[in-house]
Amino acid sequence: MSVANEFLQANERYAAQFTKGDLPMPPGRHVAVVACMDARLDPARALGLEEGDAHVIRNAGGRADDAIRSLVISQQLLGTREIVVVHHTDCGMLTFTDEQLRQKLHDDLGADTDIPFYSFSNVEQSVRDDLQTLRTSPLLLKDIPIRGFIYDVKSGRLHEVA
Repeated sequence: MSVANEFLQANERYAAQFTKGDLPMPPGRHVAVVACMDARLDPARALGLEEGDAHVIRNAGGRADDAIRSLVISQQLLGTREIVVVHHTDCGMLTFTDEQLRQKLHDDLGADTDIPFYSFSNVEQSVRDDLQTLRTSPLLLKDIPIRGFIYDVKSGRLHEVA
């Protein structure tokens, strides 16, 4: 059985117990979370979120530059007034450079691209860089709380990055 078919079966069980169909579109806690897509990080569980609480924007590395479009919509149209950035230990983004991935795409697919992949070599610095990106973006609200954390994939704990 394919994984997608397993998802369909799981969804049937979920939908049979579903009671949250009347939640409003804006997130109830007025927060947007930008987090890495790593399968070892479950933002809802790690942050104590329920359906309807927050916008959770996930991408490779949890990078702010890649999330700006969604954050603009989250703030301007759906009322979020706080941003939380969550990167994590042992991140795959530490294992390559943008140039190495571009070369792999060229070698494997014959594809050339100049799109940024936002790789990094230091997790704490990547959080600091993303906080700076968000705080200085002309597309995002000023004077709102923006905080950054590193999730430890071994312990499940968050560490704040100042």
